[in-house]
Amino acid sequence: MDPFFHVRDVFSRAFERKRALVIFAAGFLVCVVLGAVFVKTPAGYDYHLRLCERFLDRVCFSERSVFVIFFERTAGNALLLALVLLGGMHYACLTVPTVVLFYRSCTFGGSLVIFFSVYKLTGALVVFALYLPVHILTDCLLILGAALSCGRARRFRFCADDVRLLVLDLLVFLALAVLVCLAEAILLSALFHPIGNII
Repeated sequence: MDPFFHVRDVFSRAFERKRALVIFAAGFLVCVVLGAVFVKTPAGYDYHLRLCERFLDRVCFSERSVFVIFFERTAGNALLLALVLLGGMHYACLTVPTVVLFYRSCTFGGSLVIFFSVYKLTGALVVFALYLPVHILTDCLLILGAALSCGRARRFRFCADDVRLLVLDLLVFLALAVLVCLAEAILLSALFHPIGNII
C-alpha cells in the first residue's frame, strides 16, 4: 500500500470539489472579518482575551515540555479533523464541519485583533512566527476535509468500501496534522521555549 498514492488521491478528490472549496474558503474569510469586527463586544472581547492568554501561557511561554504540547495540539487537531470528515456520512451531519469552520474562523479573526491590540510587539511576533502559519495550515486541512465530506455525503453507504475509504482519508489527514503540529513544536523550541523545556 503506497501512502503517497493515498495522499495524492485525497487531494485530487478534494480539488474536484471546487465549488465546495470556494464556498468554504470564502465563508471562512468572511467569518474571520466578522470575528475581528465583533470582538469589541464585551462578551466577545473577554472570550477572545482568555483564548489568547491561554495560548500564550500554555503554548508559547509555558514551562511544560514541548513534547507534551505537541501531543496535546495533535490530539486537538485530530479531533477537529475527525468531526469534519465524519460529517460526510450523511447530509444532516454536514452541519458539523460548517460549525467547526465557523467557530475556527470567528475566533481566528477575533484573536488576531487581541494579539495586535493588547500584546503589541509580543503579539505580532507570536502571530507571524507561530500562530498565523500553523492556524492557516490547519484551517486548509479542515477546508479540504469539509469539501471531501460534501462529496461523500451524497453517496455514502455503510458498506465496507465506503468505510474503508473514510478511514484512509482520516489517516491521511491525521498524518498531515501531525506534520503541522511537528512544525509548530520545532518553531516553539527554536523561538519561544528555553532549551531546558524541550524535554
